[in-house]
Amino acid sequence: MAQAQVPVTVLTGYLGAGKTTLLNRILSEQHGKKYAVIVNEFGELGVDNDLVVNADEEVFEMNNGCICCTVRGDLIRIIEGLMKRKDKFDGILVETTGLADPGPVAQTFFTDDDVKARTRLDAIVTVVDAKHFLGQLEQGNEAEEQVAFADVILLNKTDLVSADELAKVEGRIKAINPYARVHKTEKSRVELEAILDKGAFDLKRILEFEPDFLEHGHDHDHEEEVKSLSFTADRPVDPDKFQKWMGALLQIKGPDIFRSKGILAIDGAPRRYVFQGVHMMMDADWGQPWKAGETRASKLVFIGRNLDGENLKRGFQDCLKQA
Repeated sequence: MAQAQVPVTVLTGYLGAGKTTLLNRILSEQHGKKYAVIVNEFGELGVDNDLVVNADEEVFEMNNGCICCTVRGDLIRIIEGLMKRKDKFDGILVETTGLADPGPVAQTFFTDDDVKARTRLDAIVTVVDAKHFLGQLEQGNEAEEQVAFADVILLNKTDLVSADELAKVEGRIKAINPYARVHKTEKSRVELEAILDKGAFDLKRILEFEPDFLEHGHDHDHEEEVKSLSFTADRPVDPDKFQKWMGALLQIKGPDIFRSKGILAIDGAPRRYVFQGVHMMMDADWGQPWKAGETRASKLVFIGRNLDGENLKRGFQDCLKQA
């Protein structure tokens, strides 16, 4: 008798589109299902794992590489490990880095015999940032590939654009992929039945626009200038200094800083201070509480081009409380 295949949903979308917010919605809502989560980050230092709710036991991190490039073997190994205890969960959620081409990720579920036999790619869900999508199309192929491979698209952050701007973005999405169902959202709010257990991944459609999908090797290249820099600190962060520094930095360097994010330890604060930035836009809020006895270290990550590491490091250190 054929064994039941575990459904896999791939959450993709460009840097800062709202993938982790969507992931947290899936994990937080009362649907009676349990998911194993695989989170991939482009940089050496992971931050998204700290942003995922219920992160204690079900989140597997893959850092220091893109899931479609250097850590694809890790994806296979993690899935094979999960299959040894597949009775513990109902499905797998894979959140890719914002610079991932979902094609090679999808390929994994058809070209690796063990993974193919034991899992089923249910859908590729792409989150699109309505504010920045048109500009992201000019930065490389990733944003277009993410839309092209999507079975379901969340056109997110619709509250940040006008009706005319939204119509232009939707038009570009439809021109790239007229088959995907598009849901317009704010803060990745969507009914979960619209994205989970859809059986939406259509191999025939993929083969129509990429006939050698199951045959060729991975030919996805990241723009060489795009890199990730990360910084850590054991001393608490002065929130006022940080806000002033980051505000000024993103006003000047925002076009080249595609994504910035951090988990900050504020002196005396019981909760993590979570910072999120996309180009010149920034937001911050209190996150999960620190655990008793936990080391309160801060982490800050930048992804972009033409990043001046020494300048960023010096700026961050100037925001720390004096020892």
